[in-house]
Amino acid sequence: MSIELATSPTGTSLQRLAEQSWERLGPDSTLVFEGETHTSGELARRTRRFAQGLIEAGLRPGDRVVLCMANCPEVGIAYSAIWRAGGVTTPVLFLLSDEELRHVLSDSEAAYVITTPDFLPKVQAAGAGLPSLRGVILATGEAPETLSYAELESADEGALVDRDPTDMAALLYTGGTTGRSKGVMLSHNAMSASAWAAVTRSHDPDTSVALTPLPLSHAYGLLISTLGLHAPTPSDTVLMRWFDPAGWLELAVKHRATIGAVVPSMLQMLLAQPLEEHDLSSLRRMTSGGAPLLAETRAEVARRLPQVELMEGYGLTETAALVSSSPPGAVRAGAVGIPVPGAEVRLEKADGAIAATGEDGEICVRGPMLMTGYWNSPDATADAIRDGWFHTGDVGRFDADGYLYVVDRLKDLIIRGGINVYPRDIEDAMLTHPDVVACGVVGKPDPTYGEEVVAFVQLRPAATVDAEVLVAWAREHISKAKYPRDVRIVDAVPLTSVFKTDRKAMRKLL
Repeated sequence: MSIELATSPTGTSLQRLAEQSWERLGPDSTLVFEGETHTSGELARRTRRFAQGLIEAGLRPGDRVVLCMANCPEVGIAYSAIWRAGGVTTPVLFLLSDEELRHVLSDSEAAYVITTPDFLPKVQAAGAGLPSLRGVILATGEAPETLSYAELESADEGALVDRDPTDMAALLYTGGTTGRSKGVMLSHNAMSASAWAAVTRSHDPDTSVALTPLPLSHAYGLLISTLGLHAPTPSDTVLMRWFDPAGWLELAVKHRATIGAVVPSMLQMLLAQPLEEHDLSSLRRMTSGGAPLLAETRAEVARRLPQVELMEGYGLTETAALVSSSPPGAVRAGAVGIPVPGAEVRLEKADGAIAATGEDGEICVRGPMLMTGYWNSPDATADAIRDGWFHTGDVGRFDADGYLYVVDRLKDLIIRGGINVYPRDIEDAMLTHPDVVACGVVGKPDPTYGEEVVAFVQLRPAATVDAEVLVAWAREHISKAKYPRDVRIVDAVPLTSVFKTDRKAMRKLL
């Protein structure tokens, strides 16, 4: 549905947009976290005080502040306070290794880290000896050689430090699944444009209770946390510290959730639960992003949650998490929707020609939500953004109605005997076997065919099939040139910290 928004997609800093949002929507939107309710008025006051505390502690405009913590109200407060103080947010997943975290701290030249006691040892180890790091802020509790979040929040409210909308608002690090993680520079304009496009495409005042298990430190979660900047109506959010399927169901029932944002692996975990034993009648919509949604998963959701409209979207860290999304009431199975307002998408073939309808091509994007570039990496930026178009590395196709279908990652493409094999196609096929609950596919070097297809398979409890049987089944259901000759049964298909299939980890198992 199309709605008229009170703000424009670009031209205003995020914190000015937040101030306008608080004034427009009033103080009564709520955030529920672990049984405690926080009003938007309370959160606004805490934000203003914490921002001033950061300024008084020495935060300067443009300083990067790393957040390493699980979901909690303090994450959202910190985002807004950092922007109000003129700083740059650099959220990281707390599941990063010490080495990965040190890379982020060092590469970003972080001035401060905000964390909690459970992750303090990791932060201190990763930050040891880094000359740029001026302090560690502890969100709860106290510890030697740290700054107290509570003390900083006790400051009197001060003036907003305005920033140019083209200035960097967030420095997000890529997952590093294809190499060393790179810092993605997102301006205030880019993040605002992404949030505006999301609200424009799909805001529905009747889906006003959102259940949020996504890590707010991820690009998708950060987008979710900024939707209120452009929202025309108040809403309530139920925030989970981290996802667990039983806890999700309990909260969905208790709070009569109407909408939930998830990634595909979360959906698969929910489908393993006894959904029919829970009153989910209030749930009207679920949005899935972050990774391709398998056809089997979609079909199972439709069968067991028929009242739920399952909407897919597509985006990358480099596009502030959004490129396309399903229009409400016009979802098309297998598609990731149509480009959102402001986003231009074209598909380029290997020879540079534009792919025709129904043809595969690399997804290329331009628009106001596009990153400024990679941090301190002009060569990587120039390679990724050519003539204003960001080359995603993903393969897609358009249908005749302009719906986008993501085929796979170019880098994950397996070329077996000159035949292109997309892992997702094989995974979708393997998941139609009644005993397979999860599948991940990679290629391994082969002296005859160049690469051979390897499928890692997770079985249903009590399943008795073996790898040889699965290979025989695959031979019958997948083309001769593409089926996996090597099937390996595992306890669980490896996932990344944001619940994507971890092909890097699978390749290490070869």
